Amino acid sequence: MPAGKKPRLGLVSSQFNLEITTRMASEAAREAERLGASIVASIEVPGAYEIPFAAQKLLARKEIDAVAVVGAVVKGETKHDEVIMHAVCHHLLSLQLQHKKPVGLGISGPGQTEEQAKARAEDYARRAVRAALHQLKI
Repeated sequence: MPAGKKPRLGLVSSQFNLEITTRMASEAAREAERLGASIVASIEVPGAYEIPFAAQKLLARKEIDAVAVVGAVVKGETKHDEVIMHAVCHHLLSLQLQHKKPVGLGISGPGQTEEQAKARAEDYARRAVRAALHQLKI
């Protein structure tokens, strides 16, 4: 990232667990501003499973330097949360390498309750932005 250039981020947020993810997206925007970056594009998707496709669309845009993703995967009666998180994280890692642009992971879970997801919302959102911006320095 050239010195003096304001980092331009894309933001992907899941709508599943909307009460939590709305807070996450808002906090990610505040953190980006606080750290001197701007969110130039954002995409909302139905759930965590759809995050990699939206992230790929944003990473392909020349005006975007990095992407932060936020979502909350809550434990249910099966191991579905584990399967979703494994798949999503695997594809986000691949996208970083393919596009040579950072993706900051701010998806909480798996194995968490709704209460735990609520308690972690802002922290995970901030971490996603910080991770994306940190990687721009590499």
